[in-house]
Parts: sequence; structure tokens; C-alpha cells
Amino acid sequence: MAAAAGSEHAAEEGTLSIYKAARRIKRRESTLYNALRSVADDAAFVAEIAALWPALPLVANLRCGLWYAQPRSLAATCYFKSTDGHAGNWGFSTARLNLHLALLAGERGGCIIVDSTRKGKRFPDSMAKTIPIWCCVLNRAIQRHRLRAINQGSGLNSETSAVVPNGDAEEYSGSSNWDSSVHLPVWVLETEKNAIEGHIEEWADLFESCGADIHSLALGLQKPLRPLWISQNTRIWLNEVPDHQLWDFTPIILVSASASGAVATQRTASEFSWRYIPGAGDDEESWARGLTPTLFWKHSYDLLDGGPDLCNQLVADIVEKDRVYRAQRGEHSPQVIVKHVKCSRHGLEPYTGDHTIIAQPMNSNPSTIAPANTQYSNGGHVVFWIGTSNLAVGSTMQDGLADMDCILNCDSTSRLPPSSSEDSYLELPIVGSKDERFSLLNNLPKAVSFAKKNLIARRKMLLCCQNGEDISICVALAIITRLFSDTGCFDCGESFMRRDVTKLEMRKRLVFICKYAVNARPSRGNLRQVYGFLCNEKEQLPC
Repeated sequence: MAAAAGSEHAAEEGTLSIYKAARRIKRRESTLYNALRSVADDAAFVAEIAALWPALPLVANLRCGLWYAQPRSLAATCYFKSTDGHAGNWGFSTARLNLHLALLAGERGGCIIVDSTRKGKRFPDSMAKTIPIWCCVLNRAIQRHRLRAINQGSGLNSETSAVVPNGDAEEYSGSSNWDSSVHLPVWVLETEKNAIEGHIEEWADLFESCGADIHSLALGLQKPLRPLWISQNTRIWLNEVPDHQLWDFTPIILVSASASGAVATQRTASEFSWRYIPGAGDDEESWARGLTPTLFWKHSYDLLDGGPDLCNQLVADIVEKDRVYRAQRGEHSPQVIVKHVKCSRHGLEPYTGDHTIIAQPMNSNPSTIAPANTQYSNGGHVVFWIGTSNLAVGSTMQDGLADMDCILNCDSTSRLPPSSSEDSYLELPIVGSKDERFSLLNNLPKAVSFAKKNLIARRKMLLCCQNGEDISICVALAIITRLFSDTGCFDCGESFMRRDVTKLEMRKRLVFICKYAVNARPSRGNLRQVYGFLCNEKEQLPC
């Protein structure tokens, strides 16, 4: 019995040792140098595809897509989540309308979107289903709008006179040929395609009800949107590249940057060999050690030529120098703390949203890409003015911003500026819903009170958070819903007292904000806290 027990224990030890060995091999392959080399290799493929259609703007799908193109080559960013395309969980998000992308594609004749995935498949679900659904819903809504214009011009529908301006009937005369069907890649099963088609009308109704400016879309898009898919397995004859202007649709070319092989392969470049990692730019918190896409491309030659032995130290030096540089200029500069573990991948603080720096090249031609309400700071960062509300949203990485009367700082990691008063500056240490469930909810009463006092005095206010994409957007949503009328006029909350608090009304105001703040990415947990705050405010009002 004892001998049998001993042999069984030895077998378990042997199995455990094999498991540990496999894990150790995987960790050794997933080094920082391998990830950066893989990103650079895939970025070369993306550059080749972009060169085939040089007139089309290159757009990065946040956040993974930022790694696969140099910042100066990016015209804009977009935000499509793979979760909206998961099987059985398809959806059309009014919080991520990406209308600026549709307008950009209409103006330039199309666009190229870059993204990647590390799941061993050719395309992420954001490209396989989320973006095709988005294209179809926008096409369907535009088709309805055009048909209303035609009916009005023919005198068949007088109820739309307040919706569709006169004179559009002739411009929309080709609406009968407007393609509003669903275009999905061939590998999507027919049953799944039919299920998605069954939801299109429902999503189109949702899009129309959220208050989006469909008329501007209809004027900006002369041809319907249609996705096309390109991966490293796609064959393109260079002497037969089609002219996108000859297509009868506006192409949304979806480029999956990485090879689809699930297993890392050994590659050699110059004097160093390295292991290729598909979708290396994904989940950057687990491997980048504080390095951002902007910093990587700024120092890419030094990082890649230094080799695997020096890579980690070079990245640490670059990140620390950038932190000190920002601290000296009074910008947001968190200390990056590397947690030393046995694995070669290291943990770090949450992603700080560096993509607003991508707005620097957009400033070279702001009339075609950046909204008219966009203001650039000396550091190249961007602030978005929300219509004529005297409210602006941005990140705490701003420096030298002029024409700002007061600041509502929602960043829990920043410090009070040396020259500020209680009337012109309020700091609220708000953290995300994943870190603290009710942080935003508990601070919104102070934020709205501060905003009300300054808006009455007609002061221009900046709402800023760590990345300018989530918490500041949600605070702006609470302020606009609580203190502004349906027409966007400040009324100290009089209209709020007369109307009901519904998710539809809140969604309309979020769409209004996203029309100006095109980088908005509010999280679902924070939006729920805004809704809870508005409901509490409504309950406290006298009957």
C-alpha cells in the first residue's frame, strides 16, 4: 500500500513538473521584446495596406489598434467593442456611435480601420460583427431619412416638414438603390446572420430615438457604408488594386494586423531572434510596463535595436524620463510601479489613455478631421467644447490652456494647482466603478453644485479626469441633464423639475455630448451611477 501511494505521489509530481515547464516556456516566449518586435512587424503590414489606398484615412480602433500605426499616420481613432459582436450577445451601442468616423468616411470616400486579436483567429469580433452591424444600422437609418425626404418632396408625407428640410428630395433621388442590408464575412454562419438581421430594425429605431443627427449623416454620406476585410492571409494583386472611388459604396476597410496562427513562431531579424506573438498589442496592462504606443513609436529604433537583453531596462528608463518630464511641466505623471513576479510579464497601474496625443497630427488639418469645437493645448493634447454650454471636457494632462475660467478636476491622482481659489477650482477624487462602486455617485452632488454656481456666473469650465474619456464625460452628462433644457440651454434645472428621468432621455444627452467629444468612452458602471444620481435628485424635489 505504501509503495503504491508513493508511486502515485511521484506521478502527480511528474505531472506538475510538466505543467510548470510548459508555463515557464510560455512565459519565456511572452517577453516585452517579443511583444514589441511583433507589434513592429505587424505595423509594417498595416503600412503596406494603407499605402494601397493613400487617399483613405487610417483609423485605429481603441485601444489595441493604436500600437499598429505610427501616431503621425493616424487620422483619427474609433471605439468598437468585441463584446457587441459576440455570438448571441449582438448589440448596437448608443454610447459608442462613432458618428465622427462615418462623417470622416463620407468626406474622404472611405477609411481604413486597424485592430488585432490574440485569440488565434483572423479577425476580432469587433471587425467580424460589431462594425458590420454599425454600418448596417447607419445605412438603414439614412435610408429611412432619405425616403422621408422623397415623400415630402412628392407631397406624400406632410408630417416630416419639420424633420427634413426642403430641397433634399432631388439630392436623395437615388435612395431606391441605397443598400441597407447586412454585410458579414463569409465565415459567419447563415443562422447567425439571420439572427442579426432580425434585430436591425429594432437597432435602427433605437438609433433614431437617441437624438443622433441623422440629417448630417445623410448629407455627408453619398454612398452607403460597407465593410471589407483584409488580413495577412488576404491575397492582393498589386497591379489590380481597385480604385475606391469606382465602388458603389463607401468602403470601411477592416485590417486585422496580426497573423492568425495561434502558436508563436520563431523569427530572426538582424542579429536577434525573437518569438512572434499574434495580437501582441492587446491587453497592454499585462506586458507594456507603462510604455504607451506614442512612447514606443518615438523610441522604436532604440528599443528594437537594443535587443532582448536591454529592452526591459530601456523601457523603464523611457517611462521614467517621460514621467519626470510631465511632472516638471505640471502634467499628470503617475509613478509606474512594476510588480516583480516570476512571470516575465509585469503588472502596472491602469492605462492612462494616451491616445489623445494622437490629436496632434489631426491639428494639421482640423477643418477636415477635428471638430470645430476642438482646442489644442501647448502639449498637443485636446479639449472638446460641448456646444455652447460653456462646458469643456479633457484630461489632466493639459498644460498652458487659455480661456478657461474654472476647473472641475475629477482625477484622484492629480494635485491642486498652486494658484487657484475655491471658486475657480474643485478637486473630487473620483475613481472608476471597478475600483470603487459608488465613487462617482457620492461626488456628483458637489460637482453639479460647483458647476451650477459657475454657470450662473457665465464662466467657462473645464471638466477633466485622468484620460478625459470616462469620468469627465459622465460628470458632464450629469450636469447637462440636471441643469440644461432639452434644447441645450442652461436653465438652473427648471426643465429637469418638469420632465421624468428615463434612460432614453439620458441616452439622448449622452449622444449630444459624444457629438462634440468624439473620444468619449463612458463605462457602463459609471453611467449607472449617473442614472442613480439623477433618480435621487428627482426624488428629493418637492412634489
